[in-house]
Amino acid sequence: MSYRIEKDSLGDVQVPADVYWGSQAERSRNLFQISGLTEHPKMIDAFVMLKKACASANTSLGLLDEKVGNAIIQAADEVLAGKYRDQFPVDVFHMGAGTSFNMNTNEVLANIAEELLGGKKGEYKLVNPNNDVNYGQSTNDTFPTAMRIFSRLMLKDLCSAVDELENALREKGNEFNHILKSARTHLQDAVPIRLGQEFTAYANAMKKCKKWMHFAEDELQELGIGGSAAGTGMNTHPKYRALVVKELSEYLNISFRNADDLCESMQSQFPMSALASAIRMLCLELTRISNDLRLMSSGPLTGLAEITLPAVQPGSSIMPGKVNPSMAENLNLVLFQALGQCQSIDYCVQAGQLELNVMMPSMVFSGGFAMQILTNTLHTFTKNCVQGIVADEVRCARYAQTSPSLATALNTYIGYQEASRVVKKSLKEGMSIPEIVLDEKLMDEATLNQILDPIKLTEPGIPGK
Repeated sequence: MSYRIEKDSLGDVQVPADVYWGSQAERSRNLFQISGLTEHPKMIDAFVMLKKACASANTSLGLLDEKVGNAIIQAADEVLAGKYRDQFPVDVFHMGAGTSFNMNTNEVLANIAEELLGGKKGEYKLVNPNNDVNYGQSTNDTFPTAMRIFSRLMLKDLCSAVDELENALREKGNEFNHILKSARTHLQDAVPIRLGQEFTAYANAMKKCKKWMHFAEDELQELGIGGSAAGTGMNTHPKYRALVVKELSEYLNISFRNADDLCESMQSQFPMSALASAIRMLCLELTRISNDLRLMSSGPLTGLAEITLPAVQPGSSIMPGKVNPSMAENLNLVLFQALGQCQSIDYCVQAGQLELNVMMPSMVFSGGFAMQILTNTLHTFTKNCVQGIVADEVRCARYAQTSPSLATALNTYIGYQEASRVVKKSLKEGMSIPEIVLDEKLMDEATLNQILDPIKLTEPGIPGK
């Protein structure tokens, strides 16, 4: 391999001759061989979009030479079109605040622009990574800005996946709305409920989760670009930050806005806390729902077996014919991983010191990774599990009809104590509640049937009245 020699403030650096990154990315590549993971493609997009918007603003304000500014913009467009994607080698866990990745982006865009203007990469005679691409910027305002753009884009995809799941659960709620079953509290038999009511409640839980996700979206739309090193805006034009945010909003069709207080926007990463909170609440609700589906599908002979989840692959390497709730298990695996990433974001957010939080590289990885795996698993869970759920209507009805808790509907007519006696006899002699009521002539069959009407049993009111 041939090399070129680049210089930075620490001295000479050998950089592979054919690459578009420069000395600082090369130093980082050799120093931080940590995870083997590089930045998410959408994080690259977010950073390059930001650099493009900054170059456009600085050029329009006369702060960048027009040829240089246009070359940087063209270089950014080429990266956004999918070229040079192998030129971002910096590990996701690199130096604090994200300086390595900021400089990686500056160097790549500078070298592409250098060649566009007839120069050679690594010389930086026509376009300089610091003086031109990074003009009026600091890692301290560009990285958090790009992090929020990236997180906002990823959250949009996650919201779409939650929409799909909510719709699928609601459709199952409608499909199963006529099916009577036994509710369970404390994992014990309880009063009747309709299977459709359970699934509609799951859908409504997803709807509530989206409210918090939309709150996080709004927080992420506040950008602190223009704060430069410490939130004071040193070396920036007064009109610069508004122009950058305007261009980003138009390019992405998202209502980004300038931070009211640039110092606060760099000291605090509250939007990332809001993101972690929204993801956490979604994960907790989904864990509960996934566990319910696994319980209701347990069996097929010794469990509840009220529903059947689609069989997606053999469930055992030793037990022939065994089928597991694999999609629900996969969802749980991902949910627990995402919850761990939320914990990581929490620790990072509280670790800010004075004018900067240097833990942003970990924040952006944790948030992006959590949203990526959640988005992917929700798509496949909705398609390969929820949409194919089948109810065992006969079994559900038998549970409802034989459950001792059915006697709750008799309280108004025969009293709690008498109803308790009927339950005890039912459990002791193996008779159903209706059989005992009719056998002891506690009420006539017509009245009993009216009381045990499935709809009246599962809606507000007194059954039979």
